[in-house]
Amino acid sequence: MGSEELRSALQNANEVDLTVTGRRSGEESSRPVWFVEEGDKVFLLPLGGSDSNWYKNLRKTSAIGLSASGAELRTDAKPIEDSAAVDHVVEVFGDKYGADRVQEYYPKHDAAVEVPLA
Repeated sequence: MGSEELRSALQNANEVDLTVTGRRSGEESSRPVWFVEEGDKVFLLPLGGSDSNWYKNLRKTSAIGLSASGAELRTDAKPIEDSAAVDHVVEVFGDKYGADRVQEYYPKHDAAVEVPLA
């Protein structure tokens, strides 16, 4: 499946399943994560910022999978560490999920991820 199927599935989803490749094991692992869709991109925010294991894995191997409601997309993700860009992602997460919840669950704001949908 491709980006159009995933876009449709994202309309009714609060989270997506993210699949990354382990930087040491080389094995895939998945976990549910919050997301924000903006234009032709999906933004992800690691709970522990740059210390999150899945973020460290993504920095080594940018190929990821996103899935929601049976739709899946395999693509390359782009780590974001520019503070202004990360602040933007935190802001749009706050708009979607509530700023207080984002502050509670995402205490470290030094990394985010951009996933192209186009």
